Amino acid sequence: MKSSEVKNRVIKRIWKILPALSLILLIIFILIMSSRIKSEGDRIAAEKMATLQKERPPVNVVVLDIRPSSIYDRIDLPAQVKPWVELRILAEVQGQAVKVAVTEGSYVKKGDLIARLDSRDYENQLASVSAGYELAILDLERSRSLYSEQLITKAQLDQATSSVERLEASVKSAELKLEKADIRAPISGLVNHLDVKEGLFMNAHDPVGIILDNSRVKVTVGIPEADVNAIKKLTHFDITIEALGNRTLKGKKHFLSQSPETLAHLYQLEIEVDNSDSAILPGMFARVNITKKEVKDSFTVPLYSVISRNDEQYLYVEKDGTAHVRMVETGILEGWKIEVRKGLSKGDRVIVVGHRNVDEGQEVNVVRTVTDPEDLFK
Repeated sequence: MKSSEVKNRVIKRIWKILPALSLILLIIFILIMSSRIKSEGDRIAAEKMATLQKERPPVNVVVLDIRPSSIYDRIDLPAQVKPWVELRILAEVQGQAVKVAVTEGSYVKKGDLIARLDSRDYENQLASVSAGYELAILDLERSRSLYSEQLITKAQLDQATSSVERLEASVKSAELKLEKADIRAPISGLVNHLDVKEGLFMNAHDPVGIILDNSRVKVTVGIPEADVNAIKKLTHFDITIEALGNRTLKGKKHFLSQSPETLAHLYQLEIEVDNSDSAILPGMFARVNITKKEVKDSFTVPLYSVISRNDEQYLYVEKDGTAHVRMVETGILEGWKIEVRKGLSKGDRVIVVGHRNVDEGQEVNVVRTVTDPEDLFK
């Protein structure tokens, strides 16, 4: 093959690949130029930001000097006051009420007379069976004497003995009915309601009235299913009653139901509260403050000082007059305070006022330093 032919073939091949090669070189050039433009843009933006930060005056801020403190996981639930005992008194015998010894709202002691029913029938019945009982005792004494002389049989003596025992039971029954004609308080407490009236004829099991034992009360509260396990470990609770001027009382656990009592899956908790001054009345509404958990030596900041963005949480700390971003992990929330589990150390100075107006590296002017979040409101 001649050299001229080889040269022509090479030239033809070069012409064939020249468009593709040109396109590749063009793309490489464009990428290089784009990278240079972006780098230059970033440099210009950084210079502008630095210039703005230099020109921007320091932002006035308030900082919180981080120190360990306790934070509590609490829940505040509505509750209601119930009497310790609500006893409904019923008549045990029938008769006309001839006397009502108490009024609604009065205090009675155990054994005090509530009402008296006409007892003449029961007195007559007692007198009748008592006479028969005394006669039977005399008859038994004679039978024993005759039996000792073998003048009567053992069966006749047993019959006389049985008659005495039967009549003795009748006497006791008549005495009990006569006693029940006087309706007395079975417990000490407040007469909250009276059904009996003078002149009213009462049958057995008719309602007489209601007595409340308010020397202590039960505060009942529904506990959500998610909190039952924590409540099981607690014994004492703080209770606030608005009707008593938001008075706070101490109570101790009396009973926690083992099954939900409502469709909302609330478990009934009964809290015993002393009421020796009778200030708490049944039916009052209350709030139960329950501390489920205490975290000691924790770092807490105001909730509003933590910024959330893109599933991340951060805040700003001040160091040497400059603001810096600090990524954090939060925990328990108590009111307006929140626990910071990770990201802070003792002595850090968290920006709690003015933090929305700063950026990373921003110069700041600390106008106030507090050591307790509560001091922000003083």
